[in-house]
Amino acid sequence: MDAKTRFAKRITSLPPYLFARIDEKKREALSRGVDLINLGIGDPDTPTLSPIVESAKIAVTRPEHHQYPSYEGMLSFRKAVADWYRRRFGVTLDPATEVVGLIGSKEGIGHLPLAFVDPGDVVLIPEPGYPVYHAGTLFAGGESYFMPILEQNGFMPDLDRIPEAVYRRTKIMFLNYPNNPTGALATDAFFEKAIGLAARYGFILAHDAAYSEIYYDGKAPKSFLSYPGAKEVGIEFHSLSKTYNMTGWRVGFAVGNPSVLSGLLKVKSNLDSGIFQALQEASITALELPDSDLDALRSLYQVRRDVLVPGLNRVGLRAFAPGASFYLWAAIPKGMTSEQASLALLEKTGIVATPGNGFGPSGEGYVRFALTVGPDRLKEAVERIRTQRLFGA
Repeated sequence: MDAKTRFAKRITSLPPYLFARIDEKKREALSRGVDLINLGIGDPDTPTLSPIVESAKIAVTRPEHHQYPSYEGMLSFRKAVADWYRRRFGVTLDPATEVVGLIGSKEGIGHLPLAFVDPGDVVLIPEPGYPVYHAGTLFAGGESYFMPILEQNGFMPDLDRIPEAVYRRTKIMFLNYPNNPTGALATDAFFEKAIGLAARYGFILAHDAAYSEIYYDGKAPKSFLSYPGAKEVGIEFHSLSKTYNMTGWRVGFAVGNPSVLSGLLKVKSNLDSGIFQALQEASITALELPDSDLDALRSLYQVRRDVLVPGLNRVGLRAFAPGASFYLWAAIPKGMTSEQASLALLEKTGIVATPGNGFGPSGEGYVRFALTVGPDRLKEAVERIRTQRLFGA
């Protein structure tokens, strides 16, 4: 590569995107004719709910939707988000100032540091965690300070272990509950402490709640914004991707503090042109669906979780039953790395799982499974592992 096409330092400092590496390994296995059971990337295997699809079919024929949309999203879409938050969480939002539409929550998460982080500023990032928190920080020239989320702490960062000097340089703290990759939920006391720290040190608390609607045993997670003082210090990201099986539609939103959303909107208005309005119309339909439609999806994942957790525990892994999300975090036997375990699963059983260290060093010793195939295939996956005795059981 000559000097003109040499990548910028911000690109060369990025680790390879985890799921791109997994796709490469999958392609190699498929080329060998392997019957893959893909429990890697969290992409729902059931179609988008039919009322949403029908709404999109109608909306796409309307000429007014064929022009540039507004950057922040149609007011009708933002009102639907605010109505959903009131029904679901008891949180009151002003659709005009406290809701911004996103081209998927990933886009907003990646853009937020560009609005607030200067070189030398710190961003607190849960680790293991979603890689975009770190990537967005690097793009903004900020410094990532990783907060380990460890099993012994219930997969919550120990906020008391972060030095005061780091807090004083912090511009943003990212949190993510229900958690990817562990499936853990945070306690009320944890959120209250994080909000207090954000208020004390003047940083933004950005909560990624993309998995709040995939929960188990009827125990619905709270919104971060339902806690006192939350809206004064931060925002919450959400996505229709997992909740309504709309991963490919790329519709999400951020809600909460108007000043923080205003900064995010300034970045967005310079880098994108908003969500296609026909998709916003379909998303309004999604947000207005009765909760019984989502109960059916939750029941589907409940069956899958209750098949895979005990199955993995029988074959030598130590699997944690997620409180929410469609991810399952499992500890592997000592003497084997996460990468070795994932490669053995792929090469010897045709099962795609994600190595835990791909989400950060504290993920070493774990693998992540996504509950994105039916119970029969999950039982088959367990049987393949048992037959090969990969983990000694």
